[in-house]
Amino acid sequence: MRCAHVVLLFGLLLSIGQPLAARSGLPVEDLKLPPGFHIAIYADSVPNARSLALSERGTLFVGTRRSEVFAVEAGTGPAHGGRVRQIARGLYMPNGVAWRDGALYVAEVNRVLRYDDIERHLDDPPKPAVVSEAFPSDAHHGWKYIAFGPDGYLYVPVGAPCNICEPDRDRYAGIMRMKPDGSALEVYARGIRNSVGLAFEPGSGALWFTDNGRDMLGDDVPPDEINRAPAKGLDFGYPYCHGGSVADPEFGSKRPCSEFTAPAQRLGAHVAPLGLLFYGGSMFPPEYRGRLLVAEHGSWNRSRKSGYRVMMATIEGGKVTRYEPFIQGWLDGESSWGRPVAFAEMADGSVLLSDDQSGVIYRITYGK
Repeated sequence: MRCAHVVLLFGLLLSIGQPLAARSGLPVEDLKLPPGFHIAIYADSVPNARSLALSERGTLFVGTRRSEVFAVEAGTGPAHGGRVRQIARGLYMPNGVAWRDGALYVAEVNRVLRYDDIERHLDDPPKPAVVSEAFPSDAHHGWKYIAFGPDGYLYVPVGAPCNICEPDRDRYAGIMRMKPDGSALEVYARGIRNSVGLAFEPGSGALWFTDNGRDMLGDDVPPDEINRAPAKGLDFGYPYCHGGSVADPEFGSKRPCSEFTAPAQRLGAHVAPLGLLFYGGSMFPPEYRGRLLVAEHGSWNRSRKSGYRVMMATIEGGKVTRYEPFIQGWLDGESSWGRPVAFAEMADGSVLLSDDQSGVIYRITYGK
């Protein structure tokens, strides 16, 4: 027995000494970034890692489209995260997470919860407070990405309960917002099929969001979208118009595309844009400050796969002037080993990125 224990302990110490990338078996070294940038695994064993929320102390909270929420403690240094804990289970696709005033907000399909003082209770999480139960319970496009805006409101997308249909546009296919206590719930923007990524533009505070276009119109139609909503009340066209110019074959005769707000950036069809992040740190070169990172999760409704990469948008005067690859390599031919989802910026200016296919969190750094 004593010999077996020694062997087990030696194996454990050996695994701790290995880089996370080696332990995970993922070919992270195959990922391609601009010169000077690096990517490594920050935390592994985070199944179905989706939306991210980072506290001031460096605790990373991770939502999933399964039933759990995880917390990754800050490590002893910035290179690797610490212990991974499951802090909630049995929830209804708790994809969305947001952090505010020491509390973790978690969005299930039909409600938003709040875990108060959660960082002091990672081993014994408190029963959450229910902030709002005002949202539909439809699973189809029901998972949510949430974010607090500079106005103090919590923004909550509600997807269409279908591929293409004409739902109640005051309840579905839009982005809502409410006060942190759940009051003053209202529709902020309409005509949005499925947004799973929000960010607010530095300076102007304008809302930018992704939108995943409808399926079953072929490989290259309609485009997915990045949209800009600087004010309440804009309509982006779903289900009548896609991508600002494509009339829907079933509903397009009811309202012309000219009635709606066009995308800020048209993307490839089915690339599935999810998380967004305006870079605001000082680790990356100065020209990257204010650029928009976009996670293209990757296609499923296409004969040849597309997406599976991180893109970067340069924005000037509220308009996208360049849109180019930033990280590529998760897709090898028609086989993928990872799918990027969402971002969080660390205090040192590095960027964390979730991958729900591989169940890991990456850290993106710069340094020659």
